[in-house]
Amino acid sequence: MDLGQIQNVYFIGIGGIGMSALARYLKYTGRNVMGYDKSPTQLTQKLEEEGISVHYEDKINNIPEYFTKENTLVVVTPAVQKSHTEWKYFVQNSYPIKKRAEVLGIVTKETYCFAVAGTHGKTTTSSILGHILFESGVEVTAFVGGIVENYGSNLIGNGTKVTVVEADEFDRSFLQLYPDVACITSIDADHLDIYGDKDSIEASFREFASKVEDRNRLFVAEGVPLDGHTISVGGSAEFSASNIRIENGQYLFDVKTPEGAIPDLRFKLPGRHNLSNALMALAMATSFGIPTSHIRKALVSFNGIKRRFSYQIKSDSLVYIDDYAHHPTEIDAVHHAVRELYPGKEVLAVFQPHLFSRTKDFADNFAKSLSNFDRVFLLDIYPAREHPMEGVTSGWLLSKMENPKKRLVTKAELINAIIKSRPQVVVTLGAGDIGEMVSGIKVALLEWSANS
Repeated sequence: MDLGQIQNVYFIGIGGIGMSALARYLKYTGRNVMGYDKSPTQLTQKLEEEGISVHYEDKINNIPEYFTKENTLVVVTPAVQKSHTEWKYFVQNSYPIKKRAEVLGIVTKETYCFAVAGTHGKTTTSSILGHILFESGVEVTAFVGGIVENYGSNLIGNGTKVTVVEADEFDRSFLQLYPDVACITSIDADHLDIYGDKDSIEASFREFASKVEDRNRLFVAEGVPLDGHTISVGGSAEFSASNIRIENGQYLFDVKTPEGAIPDLRFKLPGRHNLSNALMALAMATSFGIPTSHIRKALVSFNGIKRRFSYQIKSDSLVYIDDYAHHPTEIDAVHHAVRELYPGKEVLAVFQPHLFSRTKDFADNFAKSLSNFDRVFLLDIYPAREHPMEGVTSGWLLSKMENPKKRLVTKAELINAIIKSRPQVVVTLGAGDIGEMVSGIKVALLEWSANS
């Protein structure tokens, strides 16, 4: 498909983090963009503020008559059921319909593409890389799976020559991309409802890696099981960090590269996992010829991403951090970062499991990871696209946890339960709608802290 022939783009599920970024980009490039989502959110409000029409009722009379099959592309997300009325209308009337990943593939084919793959770290790595390129004057657009604090958006830049994209392994979407430079940050078992087992996941990542023609443009975190020549990042690899210390709440570190050492880089995001993400972004930017001075400046000015170790409250007496972590490996990374920063403080973790299938597949690992916190509140499972599975509940997961200070909590009672625990450090975790509760939790904690 030639996007140049498309005048109108209609999104079903326009409020998704990936869908909304693509909608913004297509709006920037001169198309009429509108769409449906099931309910208003901060993302859809932002789209409407930028002139993109969004509606929340599944009715075909919301589709303008001038959005014809000859001039309109329909973009859908796998999260939308095929029983959707508008979807069925477009199918029955032979509109061109593509998944978001397919459209992103077309965009990347027409640009110089940096693709960031991995079961963890995609959003942070792509955000840092997009920030480095944008701050260095590159005509770039970075499609990001989170709201980057520096820009208040999930889109960095509006250039049409270079793209940075998250290469999502879900539904094998990343095989639709055309990467010129790529990285793989990690390959852990996940999305087993799609893949079945870890071997199938690894095979899919190998197929993605094969799409990079120049293997000197393929960067892989040390320890990732990938055959063949690649540029290794981390540990004692070709790109590696050393002399790591914390100074004034920031990481200060040196980097070894094939071209020589870079001393005294600064980076403010907490957690060694974020430091690894910054190192990967640095390696990829270096391959594009970005000067060290620009990378140094961009790293220190990067302010992070909402819901990625995102500080809500940070004082001597009370800390509240919110994070998107929804896999045991990610929860472990948050735990290690919190312990490094706040040794001796009691840490309360509030976790909302995401998907029945993921909870079932990793129940023992979730139980182990969550039990490492001092106290745990567990919300009901967020179903997203799934139907309930018999026996798979938050109560079942709780029974596997060894932490004596554990309990199930409903959304309605969560804030009171947090306050009654008289917290020192609070961490909210999960990829579901727990993010919509963060502002309320923050307000209540600030009020409690002021009156304590």
